[in-house]
Amino acid sequence: MKHKIQLSDHFEYRRLIRFTMPSILMMIFTSIYGVVDGFFVSNFVGKTPFAAVNFIMPYLMVVGAMGFMFGAGGSALIAKTMGEGNQEKAQKIFSLLIYATIVCGFVIAIISIVFLRPIAIFLGAEGAMLEDCVVYGRIILVALPFLMLQYVFSSLVVTAEKPKLGLIITIIAGLINMIGDALFMAVFQWGIVGAALASAFGQIVGGVVPLIYFARKNASRLILCKPEWDGKALVRVCTNGSSELMSNISMSVIGMLYNAQLMKYAGEDGVAAYGTIMYVNFIFLAIFVGYATGIAPVISYHYGARNKKELNSLLKKSAVIILVSSAAMFGFSECMANPLASAFVGYDETLLEMTVHAFTIYALSFIFAGVSIYGSAFFTALNDGLTSALISFLRTLLFESASVMILPLIWGLDGIWYSIVVAEFMAVVVTLLFLVFKHKKFGYW
Repeated sequence: MKHKIQLSDHFEYRRLIRFTMPSILMMIFTSIYGVVDGFFVSNFVGKTPFAAVNFIMPYLMVVGAMGFMFGAGGSALIAKTMGEGNQEKAQKIFSLLIYATIVCGFVIAIISIVFLRPIAIFLGAEGAMLEDCVVYGRIILVALPFLMLQYVFSSLVVTAEKPKLGLIITIIAGLINMIGDALFMAVFQWGIVGAALASAFGQIVGGVVPLIYFARKNASRLILCKPEWDGKALVRVCTNGSSELMSNISMSVIGMLYNAQLMKYAGEDGVAAYGTIMYVNFIFLAIFVGYATGIAPVISYHYGARNKKELNSLLKKSAVIILVSSAAMFGFSECMANPLASAFVGYDETLLEMTVHAFTIYALSFIFAGVSIYGSAFFTALNDGLTSALISFLRTLLFESASVMILPLIWGLDGIWYSIVVAEFMAVVVTLLFLVFKHKKFGYW
């Protein structure tokens, strides 16, 4: 029987990979069932609905990003509190966080459902694509509180020393989503309504199952109890998790910018090509995000316990893991550009050619992306939300938005695809500078 891994353990490579692997697989699986959504919409509903889903998705990601903020910020504060030896306080912060997520989810969902049509028009949707955006978005928004809970629990199950629970829940939710895709679109032919219903059902299960688990007596380090209002703790959670909120909002804003630029330079085909690349991109980046999510509570715990030696060890080992993964990811993506693109847009030769060309350029970004993703999560785990938010802000909102607006003026359509590569490289430079300047304060080397 394998030893149960605890946050307080010393992590050599094998233990580190064992502990973070469920989180990595959880993020990969979440991305895969998003890819399956795209596959079914593109192949069974059509090019315009596929473009519509990709067009409205950035907004849906923005409103769901509150869950990432609560999850990452809450995980860091709760794990640090555990490391300081105050388990009872950690339980109360955990409970307050869950109830706050539910309330926020319902409020944001109602407002978004009411104003979705004017929002879609403002973003540039029109005609048939506008109608598809509104139908798809409103159905998805009904499940928003549960999606936010799923995002929160994806971090907190690791803090509770139950990373495998998160993986199991994600697999169950994902299977429901994928079976729903097949039934609602391929068999019942419900079109974009079927796509939205399949996603919503999966999200509801993903939020409700862990809620039930933590509401009952369980074998983890956390359980839902009667919360105490602690405005200071909530502010710390929101401040510290602001980098994850910033990252998700930034990615969504960037997605809108990409769509606008692609409509200008390549039309609807450009949006469809970008949508295909994004589905594959989500899977690859999920490896980095999953690793960062899995290791973050360990960093927070040892920071709370003032174990500088272990912090140094975690940083060095993580650097090796990320660099090896980045090289492997780049090589794989270059080799698989054609088969991956064919799975989504093989029915249209012109669109396929554009997508393959774009993806071979875009793949260069995988060499750099892992460093800044880990760097941002590392500072969140150290409860330094400001530095983490700055890395996220500069990486996406500043570097990438500037690149996607400027480079097409020089290189045309190719400038749009190269913009992510330039932005990720600049983000690595910034991340390394922060690591150097902050090391004395936190003592990680």
